[in-house]
Amino acid sequence: MNSDPLPPWSIPSAEAWKRGHMLDRATKEHFERSLLAPYALFSSESKGRAHAEEDDDLRTCWERDRDRVIHCTAFRRLMYKTQVLVNSDGDHKRTRLSHSLEVAQVARSVGSALGLNEVLCETLALAHDIGHPPFGHRGETALDALMQSRGGFRHNNQVLRVVDQLERRSPDYPGLNLTREVRESLLKNEPGEQWPKEFRPRPVRPYLEAQVVDLADSTAYNVHDIEDGLVAGMFTEEQLEQACALWLGARESVELRHPGFLEDTHDRNLRIKRITNELLKICINDLIHASSKRIKRLGPKSADDARKIKTRQIDHSRPLKSEVTQLQKFLHKHFYRHPHLRELSRQAEKVLSALFGELLENPSEMPAWYQEWSEEVGRHRAVCDYLAGMTDRFAQSEFDRLSGRSAPTR
Repeated sequence: MNSDPLPPWSIPSAEAWKRGHMLDRATKEHFERSLLAPYALFSSESKGRAHAEEDDDLRTCWERDRDRVIHCTAFRRLMYKTQVLVNSDGDHKRTRLSHSLEVAQVARSVGSALGLNEVLCETLALAHDIGHPPFGHRGETALDALMQSRGGFRHNNQVLRVVDQLERRSPDYPGLNLTREVRESLLKNEPGEQWPKEFRPRPVRPYLEAQVVDLADSTAYNVHDIEDGLVAGMFTEEQLEQACALWLGARESVELRHPGFLEDTHDRNLRIKRITNELLKICINDLIHASSKRIKRLGPKSADDARKIKTRQIDHSRPLKSEVTQLQKFLHKHFYRHPHLRELSRQAEKVLSALFGELLENPSEMPAWYQEWSEEVGRHRAVCDYLAGMTDRFAQSEFDRLSGRSAPTR
C-alpha cells in the first residue's frame, strides 16, 4: 500500500513523508495502541458490523463510520431541524447540525486530552442527534404522545433506527451498517427495557468515549443556549450575573484577559461571544482535569473494565458541577419555558398531530418507500419514522399542503 513501506512500529520521518509514505489503517491501529490509554477503545478490537465487510485499506473502522454518518441523508437534514430556536427566526440561530458540530469539537478536545479514541468520540458526537424529529424536543414530545399506545418515541432509540434501518446506502444491507460499539453507544443512558436484545445485558456505564460525548452534548447546549437566549433578548446579562456563578466567573476571566473591554465596548455580540467562549473553556478544562483524576482514582484497566464501574468517570468536579446545575436551572426558567418557546411547542404539536392523522388515513401521501415500510413495521410506526425524518420547513409545508393552505407541490 505505501510507496515507502515502513514497519508498523515505525514513526514516519520527514524524509519518509517526502518519499510518499502514507498512514494506512494498520499503522493507525498501531498508533492507537502506542498513544491511547489502556481504557480507551481500540479500533483493531472492534466487535465488527452486523453485515460483514472487508476492512478499508486506509481508514480505521470508526473513521469509516464517521464518514458514513457525515454523508448520510439524516445528517444533512440536521441543517433544517430546530435546536431550540427555529432557524427561520434568524440565520445565526443554532440548528441540530451546528449543535452536532459543536458537540464534536468539545468531545474531541476532552477525548484526546484523556487519551481516549478521538475518532470514536467524533463519530458519536456527529451521529447523536440524527434521530431527532422536527421542532426540537417539542417535536419529540409530540411524537411520543402520538405513539404512546404503540411503544412511544425516544430520539436515542430513533437514532438506532435511522442508522440500522431507515438510511439506505447499499443493496447488500439496510442502514449504514455501523460497528457494534458505535451502535450501542448511541443509546446513551436509555433504560434497560429500551435496549435491543443484542445489546443486553445493559452495561453499568457506557464506554468512556460515549460518556465524553454525553457531557460534551450538555456542555455545548448549555453554552450556546446562553448565547442564543441573550442575542434573542429572552433574558439579560444582569439576570445571569445575579443567578449564575459560572457566568460571573467567565466574566471575571474576560476582564483579566482584556482589561476595560467589557465596560468600554459597544459591540454587544462580541461581548457575549467573548464571555460565552470563556465559559466554554472553563467547562472543558474542568471536565478534563476532574475526569482525569477520577479515572486515576478508580483505576480501570481496559475499556470493558471502565464500563463496569458504577461511578460516572467522565464528569465535572463537584464545585463546577454545582455551578452548571445552577446555570441549567436558570435556562429552564428563563429560556426553555419562555412564552415564545411555549408557542412553538403548541405549533409543533398542531403540525405533527395533523400530519400524523392525515398520513394514517392516507398513506399514499407518503413516499413509496415508506408505504412499503408500513407493511413491515405497521402504519403507525412507518408514519412516525417518516415524520421524525422531516425537517421543520418540510413538516410545515406538508401541513400547509395537506390542510389546503397552499397549492399541491407534487
